[in-house]
Order: sequence, then structure tokens, then C-alpha cells
Amino acid sequence: MFDFIARPLGQLLMLFYELTGNYGLALLLFAVAVKVVLLPFQMKSKKGTMRQTRLQPKVQELQKKHGPNRAKFNEEMQKLYKEEGVNPASGCLWGFLPLPIMFALFQAIRRPLTMMLNIPRELLEEGGAIYRRFQELNFESGVQAFFVEIEQMEFISANFSHFQEFMEYGLQQITFYLGMLNLGQQPLWNFFWHENTDWSHTSGWLPGLVLFLIPLLSGGTQFIQQAVIRKVTPQMPTQEGAGKSMQTVMLLMPLFSVYIGFTLPAALAFYWTVGTVLQIFQELWLNKRYTKILDIEDEERNRLRKIKEAQIEAKRLETERKKSEGIVEKNPNKSKRKKQMGEKQEKLEKTAEWEKKHAPPSEADEEYEPSRVGKRHYARGRAYDPDRYLGVEGARGDESSSEGTEPEDEDDNSELETANPELEVEGEALPDEGEAESLDEVEIPDEAEGLDEAEIPDGAESPDEAESLDEVEEEAPPTVRFDTMRFEEDKKD
Repeated sequence: MFDFIARPLGQLLMLFYELTGNYGLALLLFAVAVKVVLLPFQMKSKKGTMRQTRLQPKVQELQKKHGPNRAKFNEEMQKLYKEEGVNPASGCLWGFLPLPIMFALFQAIRRPLTMMLNIPRELLEEGGAIYRRFQELNFESGVQAFFVEIEQMEFISANFSHFQEFMEYGLQQITFYLGMLNLGQQPLWNFFWHENTDWSHTSGWLPGLVLFLIPLLSGGTQFIQQAVIRKVTPQMPTQEGAGKSMQTVMLLMPLFSVYIGFTLPAALAFYWTVGTVLQIFQELWLNKRYTKILDIEDEERNRLRKIKEAQIEAKRLETERKKSEGIVEKNPNKSKRKKQMGEKQEKLEKTAEWEKKHAPPSEADEEYEPSRVGKRHYARGRAYDPDRYLGVEGARGDESSSEGTEPEDEDDNSELETANPELEVEGEALPDEGEAESLDEVEIPDEAEGLDEAEIPDGAESPDEAESLDEVEEEAPPTVRFDTMRFEEDKKD
């Protein structure tokens, strides 16, 4: 899976081996080189972790203040991180980035044939030329298939004369020795009572003893590393159950590394031990370095915070002074949000204006047609006039107002004419209103017909005199009565 990373790392390990001629020294230089490559990521992770630990007193105050209200506590935590410029995921993110390199690194160590010597896998798999040569020489692996290439490499180095024909593929001898130690062997957990332990001379049992100590050193260095981290880095407060679980995990990790060291070739446990020792020194150096840097940053941040608070207080006092003096100033809000809202509103207004300008004409904007109903232009007839009878009613209203009386219906006017038998004919005076009400059967003279409808112009004292004047506007009573009767008949229909 990580072959595209493991292959360059294997080539780097092979370069160190060619320079030193010693696999142990090559592993040591390789561990230093890997630490240098991963150092920028670990520096970022360390700085983020130290920033978070410096906020723990304030976090504890928030926990005491908000208690079981987790929503409010989380909200205040995010606000605190934003004010302090701390990213909660910064420590974990930079810590996870080196993991693919670590996995690829172990592949480069456990597969020397394919990663260091770049031998094609087809030659090592069943049916391949090198695989058949292993069968011819009766090679049998005594380790897990996961680490079989280390044992195969040892067998090739011990019997290299039988594999010289594969040198064209890049095959060469690699010995896994560091002095008298064979790092290609698996440490024996039962070294002291194992049957192969030779106690007769030092060269028989000393290398085996050192190999036995390598897994123990691996677990011990990890335990020391955890102690150093707990000492130089204040731990974040956790719940009681979570804290106990973390302590259990921290205790089991060194024990797990001891177990792994006795089940893998010694080269992996040796690299793990060297890497842990380098990590301890790196932790002490980074803690000392970033303690000074963060102290300077905190002082600068506190100084800027005090300046900002002083500016806010001065502004508040100035506002109170102007308020007491009655000075009112407009607060020009030039925030980014306000500008965006203003631009959005202006855009909406322009869009509405454009749509109104280019919208298709509606029915309300079309020319008014009285006889139209919907799309039917002459539904009420071509000669339809909604104001046809308004002229008659207006004429009768004008007549009533000129006589000083309110306009009445035609039936009321006819009853009044019948109730007044002594209407003035040719200048005679009309009877009083009281007398006219008692006269029900008085016959109205023919000459009086139409006098009510005639309008006497200014300057004429009698109807006879008005007939001689050209300005008299005569209205024919029969026409008025006919139109009125026609209007009433139309209403009934």
C-alpha cells in the first residue's frame, strides 16, 4: 500500500549501507535522516500542543463556571481558542501526517530484497527463478511470512555463490551485522534456558544476550519517553474514568513494544529503540525552544490586548462625554457585512427596475375599452356606454339645486304637482304649503304644464317675457318624461 513511499526510503537505506558497509550503522543514520525529515511536522504538532496546554487554567475556569451546560461550555471554548489564535486540531493534524512515512519505513526495513535492492517480485514469488533456486538449496523459513525477506537475504548472503547469476537484476550481498550482533535474527525470549545457547565461551552467549536486551531496551526507552513528555508538557484535564484509561494505555504501550521486539527480527526493534532515544532528545529540545517562543508571543499578545482595551475604554469615555453634552454623531458602520448587504440591496433594486422595464404589457396597461370583457372586445356591444343615463340624472339634479330644494324622485314630484291646485299660471302666486297639502282634488290648468321643467333666465320676471329672450334654454318636458319612463322600463327589464 505504501510501496511508493517505502521504495525511496529503501534506496536511502541502501545508500547508507554502501557508505558505511555496516547494516547497524546504516540503520542508525537512517533513523537520524527520518527524524530530520519528520522534524517540521513534529515541530508544528509540538507548538500546537503546548499552546493548548497553556490555556488549561482558563479552560478549567470555564468548566467551573458553566458546569453541566456542555453547549455553553463548548461555545465559550471556541471563543477562547479564537481569541488566543489556537487551532484545537493543530497538534493532532501534524502528528498524523508522519504516520504513512512510519508505515513505509517498516516496509523498507522488513523487505530488503524488493525495497533496498529493487529485485522484481516475480522472481521471489512461487514459480520465479530465485524462488526455484531456494527450493533447490532446500531453504526453509523459520519466521513469519511478513518478515521472510530478511531471512532470505541472510541465506543469499551466506550462499551468494549460488545466486551470482541474478546479479544482473541488482542482487548483491547484504549482511545484517552490527559488530558481533546479527540484526537479522529474532531475539529469544527464553535465551537463558534455550538449547542453542552456548555458555562455553563469550562469543557464543554474548551476542544472544545483547539481542535479548534489545526488546527490553525498546520498551524501557518508550517508558522513559512517556515520563519525559508528562514532565515537560502539562497534561490536559480529563474526566476521572478517561484519565485512568489513558494511564492504562500509556503503561501497556511499552509492554506491547517488548512483545513485538521478541516476535520480529532484531533490526526492527533496534531501529525502534534508536528512534525512541532520538525522540526523547527531540522532545526536550522542542520544549525548551517553544517555551521561550510562546512566552514572547504571550507577552506581545497581552500588550496588544491592553492597548485594545485602553482604546475601547477611551472611546467609551468619549461617547459618554458627547452624550452628556448633547452631541450626537452618526456611527458610520463600515463593516464588511453591512457593505455586502448594501450591495445586495442595490443589486435587487436594479434587477426589479430592469424586470419592470422589460416586462410584457399586462391587461391593466392596455387601452381601456368599456365594452370589453377579457379578450372579447365587444362583449357588451359596440355602442355600449356606461355613462349613458348619468346625463339625465345630472340634469334633474341641477334643476332641483336651482330651485333651492333637494332633488326628489319623479314619483314625489308628480304627487306634489297633484297636491297643489293653485299653481301660479302666468304670474299668479302659489298657495301656501299648508293649503297645498289639503287640496287633493284640485285640477291643474293646462297652461301650468311644463312650468316646473322650464328654466327662467336672469332678467325675466315671467314666462311670457322669457319666451322672447334668446338666452332661454328650453327643455321639452315630454322628452324628459319619455326618457325617464324609458330608464325605469330598462331598469325593470
